[in-house]
Amino acid sequence: MKRKHYEQELRELQAELVALQEWVKDTAQRVIVVFEGRDAAGKGGCIRALTERVSPRVFRVVALPKPSDREKSQIYLQRYISHFPAAGEIVVFDRSWYNRAGVERVMGFCTEQESQRFLQECPNFERSMIVDSGVIFLKYWLEVSEEKQEKRFQDRIDDPVKQWKLSPMDIPARERWFEYSRARDDMLRATDTDFAPWNIVKSDDKRRARLNVIRHFLSQVPYVKEERRAADLPPRDMTDAYDDSASIANRRWVEDNYG
Repeated sequence: MKRKHYEQELRELQAELVALQEWVKDTAQRVIVVFEGRDAAGKGGCIRALTERVSPRVFRVVALPKPSDREKSQIYLQRYISHFPAAGEIVVFDRSWYNRAGVERVMGFCTEQESQRFLQECPNFERSMIVDSGVIFLKYWLEVSEEKQEKRFQDRIDDPVKQWKLSPMDIPARERWFEYSRARDDMLRATDTDFAPWNIVKSDDKRRARLNVIRHFLSQVPYVKEERRAADLPPRDMTDAYDDSASIANRRWVEDNYG
C-alpha cells in the first residue's frame, strides 16, 4: 500500500477513534483490547496507529515488564487485573495474560502443567471478570509469515534505531518457530470462544494490518458519533498588557541549531 493512500485512510479512521473516545467518556464505558502475536508481528505499530491521535488518559497502553519476585509469588492474573479500566477508559494490552500460553510455555518460564491450567481457566476468567462485568473485550492475534519475521529481525540487527526492539527472546523465537506455532494452536483451540473470540490479522503488510485492525475495532464498539459545535476563540484581554517576550528574553534558551 502506498504511503499517501495509507495516511489518508489512517487519518479518517483516527478521526472516528476520536469520536469513539468521546462516546466512551460520556457513557462511562470500559474497554479492553489485547494484542498478541509472534515477535516482530507488528503489535507495536498497530497500537501506535490506534492510540497516537487520542488521549492517553482514555486510551491507556499497558506493556508490562517481566514480573518482579513479588509478582511471581502472586496469583498469576493479579498483576493484569490491577490495570483493568475504570469507567471512561480503554486499556490496550501490548501482550497480556496470554504470555502464559506463549512465551512462558515455549521458553520454559512456566511448567507445562501451569500452562495447561491457564488454558483451562482462562475462558471462565474472561467471561466472569470481563465480559459479564460489562466490559467491551477484543482480542487480536497478529499473524506474520516466517519469511517476513526473518526480514524484520534482520532489520532490527542492522538498523541502529531499531536495535532496541531486539529483545533477548527474539533469537530463540526464531529458532522455535514451530513450538510457537503449536502453542498458538493450543491457545486458539482453548480460548477462541463465542463471548471472547480471537480476531486474527494478516500482518506481513504493516500498513494494511493497522488499517484493518482499527476498522474492525471501530465496528465492534457501538459508539454514537456526536456533532460538536465549533468553538469561537475569544479576543485577548488587553487590560494588563505588557511586553511578555522581553521579560524572558535573557533566560536560558535552547540553542537553535536548525534555523
